[in-house]
Amino acid sequence: MASSKVRTSSFSRKVPAAPTSSIPGLKYGPNGTIFLSSGIPDLDKILGGGFHLGSLVMIMEDTEAPHHMLLLRTFMSQGLIHNQPVLYASPSKNPRAFLGTLPATLVSKDDKSLKSDAEQKDLRIAWQYKKYLGENKPPIEERDGKVEYCNEFDLRKPIEKHLIAGNRVECVSLLDCSSLAGIRDSCSKFLSQLPRYDGNITSAGRIAIQSFCAPQCEYYDKEWDMLSFIRSIKSMVRSSNAVAFITFPASLVSPSVSKRWQHLADTLLAVKAIPDEDKELATLLTGYQDMLGLLSIHKVARFNTQVPVILDATTYSMKLQKRRSLVLECLNQAPVDGSSGSSYGTSGGCSSSLNTGGLDF
Repeated sequence: MASSKVRTSSFSRKVPAAPTSSIPGLKYGPNGTIFLSSGIPDLDKILGGGFHLGSLVMIMEDTEAPHHMLLLRTFMSQGLIHNQPVLYASPSKNPRAFLGTLPATLVSKDDKSLKSDAEQKDLRIAWQYKKYLGENKPPIEERDGKVEYCNEFDLRKPIEKHLIAGNRVECVSLLDCSSLAGIRDSCSKFLSQLPRYDGNITSAGRIAIQSFCAPQCEYYDKEWDMLSFIRSIKSMVRSSNAVAFITFPASLVSPSVSKRWQHLADTLLAVKAIPDEDKELATLLTGYQDMLGLLSIHKVARFNTQVPVILDATTYSMKLQKRRSLVLECLNQAPVDGSSGSSYGTSGGCSSSLNTGGLDF
């Protein structure tokens, strides 16, 4: 029997495969989009890959707890790990002192053992083969053919000083700016130093602005000027290889202006503190004792598509795994046995392989 031939149409469209980025901290997505890591693996998975390159990310703060600083620190540390230029602006007299509070990468026990074994092996052969192999040996990331996209950070350990000194980190104090024109000029100068996108990306930048409408700033009562500044930042970032990350206390501005700010954001997140003694929430939610706060996702960036992003959930709990790394978990109702939930990266739906009993309908 003759083998049947597969009939193909001459009008079939050839869809090129998505290219892979060799630049650390960048990843190609669908429809020609490029993602930049947020520094939190769970948040990257929730958003579909991370923050879109050229987008404006805004975080609504909670005046009762500084949980937004956890997102800001990991965002900046991820950029320093990947040798990306960072511009940091805050309402403090010495913003460069904040760099010492950035977290370091989390190293597991397996990584430590592998690293120690590799170092011992290198020491054994260094005296004989250093002339031939030592000088041309590539970094560990390139040696295995893998590029790290998102790291896990240890919030208890500060970042290495050589990463801060070796990277181009610009710090701006919002207190020194009598008007928003100075901050706008600093951002424009920072973005002008980044290479333009010509089909090949060689570097990406990060802009981090903390507590944009803080009361100690001179422009605090100029709400429409701040709105114009956000519009200009969004337009500048859109045509550059950078992501702007702005946190602001929404309760300190008028509701109408706050709504306009939220509308301008490509990705809109909000953090909220959890009361220490709330017996009702403690009985309803799993792992209530370990929760730091809540993270709500109000808006996800959509680039080169009109399909809305449908999330599994819009509110997640913020927890510290082993009191070190920040993880996000879906809010689950507390079961009878009192077992806790799992991280978003490891939690699954109906297809997850869990050791559960039969389902009765």
